[in-house]
Amino acid sequence: MTEKAKPSPEAIKAWARLMRVSRQLMERAEDALKEGGLPPLAWYDVLHELAEAGEGGLRPFQLIERTLFAQYNISRLLARLEADGLVEKLPVADDGRGHHIRITPKGRETRRRMWAIYGRSIEELVGAKLSSDELSTVSALLGRLRHPPTGD
Repeated sequence: MTEKAKPSPEAIKAWARLMRVSRQLMERAEDALKEGGLPPLAWYDVLHELAEAGEGGLRPFQLIERTLFAQYNISRLLARLEADGLVEKLPVADDGRGHHIRITPKGRETRRRMWAIYGRSIEELVGAKLSSDELSTVSALLGRLRHPPTGD
């Protein structure tokens, strides 16, 4: 490892805090859903993407791209969502083995109920603790980490 490749103490501290805080916030949001008798957050992510996609739904590979789940995880999750009547498979006309996944009315209602708790968790865990300017700053900084500049 070259000197340039070694992280600074500040980078290590920022990384550690980001990982810890991220995990803690996700656990608290998950706990709130569980206390409300609702499914895990991963279900919300899939239902949200399918609701945003509209009536045509999405192909499984598109869900993988949008949610960043591994293929084997999304396959099991979709099977569970389908068994619970929250999504349905639709055949793809020009692909005998392919299918679209579409959210059902029951899935939309589950997503709505989940959002009531998830949205409240976001507000309590983040929104109520930071000012509007601080939220904008955090969002901008995290955006830079997600989409690093090209060139260097």
